[in-house]
Amino acid sequence: MRGLKKQRRIQVIVLAFVALAGSTALIGWAMSDGINYFRSPSEVIAEPPRETEMFRMGGLVAEGSIVRGSGTEVSFVVTDGGAEIPVTFTGILPDLFEEGQGMIGQGRYVDGTFEAVEILAKHDETYMPKEVIDALQEQGVYQTPDGS
Repeated sequence: MRGLKKQRRIQVIVLAFVALAGSTALIGWAMSDGINYFRSPSEVIAEPPRETEMFRMGGLVAEGSIVRGSGTEVSFVVTDGGAEIPVTFTGILPDLFEEGQGMIGQGRYVDGTFEAVEILAKHDETYMPKEVIDALQEQGVYQTPDGS
């Protein structure tokens, strides 16, 4: 009788472990589409992502690069001082979006162009996203808001 209880206990533990591993794998697989990695333009050029991969890219909007198309179509160039990536976007831009300012876009990199589905701009005159600051500091182009 004791051997049967011990065997049953081992079976329950193994079954619980298999169920836990299976549910963890299923949750990881389900969340893989919801994770958006941040990349700077230099990182995108160095290792281009798959065309189906949704990610975030940020940097400074290059001076003189904003071109407004028909309707709500806009194209511009994002730079981190080391590389420049053309961006296309169809939609309404944030009020604080302008040349020379930081931005983060979410979208896909297709045929050398970042096709954004969402554009985020700074909150106020001094704010810049941490990821953009880090990318600009790596390239040696970042200047603090007071100009130093």
